[in-house]
Amino acid sequence: MSKIKAPGKVRQTYKFIESHSDEFNVTTMCRVLGVERSGYYAWLQHPVSDRAQEDARLLTLIRASFTASHGIYGAPRILQDLRERGETCSKHRVARLMRENGLHALHGYRIRHIPVSKPLALIPNLLQRQFTVSRPNEVWVTDITYIRTWQGWLYLAVVIDLFSKKVVGWAARPTIHRELVLDAIANAVRSRRPRNTLIHSDQGTQYGSDAWRCFCKANHLEPSMSRRGNCWDNAVAESFFSSLKKERIKKRIYADQETALLDLAEYIDDFYNSARRHSHLGGISPNEFEAVHCKRESGVY
Repeated sequence: MSKIKAPGKVRQTYKFIESHSDEFNVTTMCRVLGVERSGYYAWLQHPVSDRAQEDARLLTLIRASFTASHGIYGAPRILQDLRERGETCSKHRVARLMRENGLHALHGYRIRHIPVSKPLALIPNLLQRQFTVSRPNEVWVTDITYIRTWQGWLYLAVVIDLFSKKVVGWAARPTIHRELVLDAIANAVRSRRPRNTLIHSDQGTQYGSDAWRCFCKANHLEPSMSRRGNCWDNAVAESFFSSLKKERIKKRIYADQETALLDLAEYIDDFYNSARRHSHLGGISPNEFEAVHCKRESGVY
């Protein structure tokens, strides 16, 4: 009596028989290896199981989603991409196919050392960690990080709208002087034209300068500052920098600052704002989240 084998083992046995059919008698090999000859011939007509064929088809879609995300999407976000295409597979199946085919979401680093000024009592913490807002341009947050290049440090300042987590303005310079944050906020103002918007930052010297205060006053922005040494007061900006370094920079050193600038522009404008799925936004991008809000406000949604 032949021993019962798992389906995967049976298919491996069939493949062995097929590859040696010119050397040995098929009937004899089936008997010795414990498989049915009828099953072998049926397999010859359909050598790959229906489930294996479906796995191969899904894997093609999974690879496309993984590549489009620059290798940062894990199974949950890739599943969202598949669901949008009408697929009905489970998260466990997606995770298994990714694991079996070496598709692992990338992880990077989070190191930050930006000089801060002495406490500025004149600019209080008006945000108070109220990171959930109900409309665009109600609250912005801003912060600075650094990026390594072989030409030296490149400093990046961003302005993020808390409503959609969209980067509404950014700038990069080889120095960390106040012009860096003024460029970023000016870009945000030009693109959004805010009115009575709260702009929250840490206590960096750039945000305590007279130039910063004058710009805010002239452009209907109300400054707010984190408590000294408390990164959680500006957690959304910190989270963005963490994603940037984990998903794109990954401990690399750019050949030059121009290359770094081009990569930052592609990540922020073409990927993060336009395509990256955010769990806090229901699995859609900031641009799509704002578009849905606009439709709801206009009664078109």
